[in-house]
Amino acid sequence: MPSHWLDYDLLWKPSHRRALIALLAVLLVCLSIKLAFNRARIPDPQPENGLRSNELATQIDPNTASWEELAAIPRLGEKRAQAIVALRDQLLRDHPGRLPFSKPDDLRHVKGIGPSTIANLKPYLFFAPATRPATAR
Repeated sequence: MPSHWLDYDLLWKPSHRRALIALLAVLLVCLSIKLAFNRARIPDPQPENGLRSNELATQIDPNTASWEELAAIPRLGEKRAQAIVALRDQLLRDHPGRLPFSKPDDLRHVKGIGPSTIANLKPYLFFAPATRPATAR
């Protein structure tokens, strides 16, 4: 075999080597900067709730939830969810400043919701405490 096949000087000239070293240096600097500004750390010990657990709702408030959110509750369905929102809107118009639903049994006024449906809904709902309006002094 001729010796020039093994001669790397023919493949990588000094100017090519300098360009490659410069390119690698720039790449290393960019990656170092990215690492410095985008650190992801895993806390030790692990927290009881995950860092983004507050973004996951396990319960919803029927006083503020949309019918789509309510319809996601198992065995509730779209029609009953829409009926809950319709009754809520009606109660808000008739009694402004008052929460339409303060406890699970308040949902019994919705057509098609009875004791067994309320028992099914309880684990998925929470009811915000009613706030008293500020009194004038």
